[in-house]
Amino acid sequence: MVKVTINELVCKGCGLCVRACPKGVLALSKTKLNAKGYHPAEVAVPEECIACASCARTCPDVAIRIEKD
Repeated sequence: MVKVTINELVCKGCGLCVRACPKGVLALSKTKLNAKGYHPAEVAVPEECIACASCARTCPDVAIRIEKD
């Protein structure tokens, strides 16, 4: 099982992680805003995650952490 954690306080909603994910696991939130006024990334389809960490490597703010069980 893979756990994807996104620090919504740090995320600026740039969408680089969404574009980097080969499985379409992430999406920018359409309903949430963080304290800075950005729509943060969120895990939309967690069961599709293959733990490639492309999203974490692409994030310029180091807001994503990938953990494998």
